[in-house]
Amino acid sequence: MAFELGIYSFGEITSDPVTGELPTARQRLADYLEQATLADQVGLDVFALGEHHRSDFAVSATSVVLSAIAQRTRDIRLASAVTVLSSEDPVRVFQQYATLDLLSDGRAEIIAGRGSYTESFPLFGYDLADYDELFAEKLDLLLAIREHNPVTWSGTHRPPLRNADIAPRPLQDPLPVWVAVGGTPASVVRAARLGLPLALAIIGGPLARFTPFAHLYRQAAREAGHDPATLPLSINSPGFVAPTSQAARELSYPYFNRGMLENFHERGRGFHTSPEAYAAQSSPQGALVVGSPQEIIDKILYQHELFGHRRLLIQLAFGGVPQKETLRAIELLGTEVAPVVRREIG
Repeated sequence: MAFELGIYSFGEITSDPVTGELPTARQRLADYLEQATLADQVGLDVFALGEHHRSDFAVSATSVVLSAIAQRTRDIRLASAVTVLSSEDPVRVFQQYATLDLLSDGRAEIIAGRGSYTESFPLFGYDLADYDELFAEKLDLLLAIREHNPVTWSGTHRPPLRNADIAPRPLQDPLPVWVAVGGTPASVVRAARLGLPLALAIIGGPLARFTPFAHLYRQAAREAGHDPATLPLSINSPGFVAPTSQAARELSYPYFNRGMLENFHERGRGFHTSPEAYAAQSSPQGALVVGSPQEIIDKILYQHELFGHRRLLIQLAFGGVPQKETLRAIELLGTEVAPVVRREIG
């Protein structure tokens, strides 16, 4: 399996730290269609969108946006990042992504997580006290639907299904389902025991600090009877690329900082990132994938030495870097970074 490089966004609507302008949801959605189209044209492997249910995010119906993107693209895989499965109905999730899979000729993926943003729980009538139990049960149902049709299933948080016909069925068999984790060992072990690909989010700190999660994943998979070599691992981290290191940092930092202040996790709970901290996190050993094309290549190769992963998804231009510069970053990733990384790792 060739190494895959892709991009993702949470769909944040952030005020521009330079102009003060606040983009509309309509503009942000148009931006994503343009970004995904270019990412496909320059040969990136994955375009993924998050799911949020607040007015400072543009994407709450991820599969709808990805379906629009499917009609403008040909090869790039289309994924959620993430589907907050704990507050979703797995039947509808499967139907939506099976439909996306058919519309895209087999390019859909579900990246399912418990959700670090929790506004969807009260919105859809779920108790945060059931946070982990909800995810475990709904993941079980999603996998049962993927495995069997019709399906019979019963649980605690949803009415039972008895010989239920879940349609349509996807083109891919099976429809890819990844488990996204942010550093909880139990979640890593769950993915491993189920034999599911793992998406490990690394948004801060030294990269080497997260290697135990990769080791735990492969050890738990082996103990559960799965061949770790067949289970893909993805690293998902914020980043940005520009022709030079200085340009990448100077351009992206104000937007990253504004995004952390305005959009991070819960409204009113922001985090300031100093320029010095941003530079440190963008260093070769840091979590952020920020720099020139050669620096990004070196960072990915260093990551691969640590994790042996098969995919890197970059949360590109977090905080709303202007579209012109974002498109240039996508072009650089596809034309200058991806070919070298695939050759070196291949």
